[in-house]
Amino acid sequence: MDDNMSLPSHILHIQGFQLPQTFMYPIFFSLLFVYLALLVSNIGVLVAIITERSLHQPMYILFCNLSVNDLIGNTVLLPRLMADIVSTERFITYSQCVAQAFFSHTFGSASHMILIIMAFDRYVAICYPLRYTSIMTTKTVVTLSVSAWGASLVLVSVLLGLTIRLSRCSSIIQNAYCDNASLFKLSCENVSINNIYGLFFTVLLFTSSMGSIAVTYFRIAVICWTKKSKELNNRALQTCASHLVLYLIMLWSGFLTIILHRFPDYPYLRKLAYILFHVVPANLNPIIYGLQTKSLKQKIIQILSRKVTHS
Repeated sequence: MDDNMSLPSHILHIQGFQLPQTFMYPIFFSLLFVYLALLVSNIGVLVAIITERSLHQPMYILFCNLSVNDLIGNTVLLPRLMADIVSTERFITYSQCVAQAFFSHTFGSASHMILIIMAFDRYVAICYPLRYTSIMTTKTVVTLSVSAWGASLVLVSVLLGLTIRLSRCSSIIQNAYCDNASLFKLSCENVSINNIYGLFFTVLLFTSSMGSIAVTYFRIAVICWTKKSKELNNRALQTCASHLVLYLIMLWSGFLTIILHRFPDYPYLRKLAYILFHVVPANLNPIIYGLQTKSLKQKIIQILSRKVTHS
């Protein structure tokens, strides 16, 4: 489809995935299964933590942050994406597109910031176990969580604010979803400020994220090496390995999305990387963080056994 300027000015056409007819419904139902799985697992973790008073502790507040963020990030992306896969007319209003981009970018930046806090939490738990309860109080974790969400909202608001001010000379979103880069590419104006702030935003987020993770994990490794405690090493490996694997998946899928925006010859790879960035951590977080934590796992099993008994 050529740039359709006969559309009303507030209506955009999403390019989407150009899929053969035979692949439409298998992909639709695969995404539906993935979405339902992450809804059930993340809501399950939230319900277990909220209803069990013994889980009202700092570490579980961080689990709640992750689950809420994963639910927001995927709910804003997947239902719309599934509808577009089976639809021949992929239209969206400009305001809906901006809203999707806003929540999607907030999800990305909040993911990094929450994982930074979780890395610090693990560092304190492993390196200063006797002082953990006095350092990581509920008040401290709530303050850190509010700061993470606040910083994400401010950074993304500026990012999208710079894009909204631009006039538009195109109505085609050259993507399967709305994000900031796709939105400012609708303009024929000079977008240098957008590119500069986008670069600043990305560098700030990734360097603070990678720097914090590197420093905390280096300190944990040093403590484990110097103390030579088998119990400590096992605890560090159990709690940190999963965190690191998920962080690396999120980091590289995020990197790929950003890099591939500069290479228009690989649109499918960019779209796929972005979906993986949303979907993979959201499905693995409840399993790895939730079910590896003994008390939370016991509570989830209790809830499930109660439901089976009542049914």
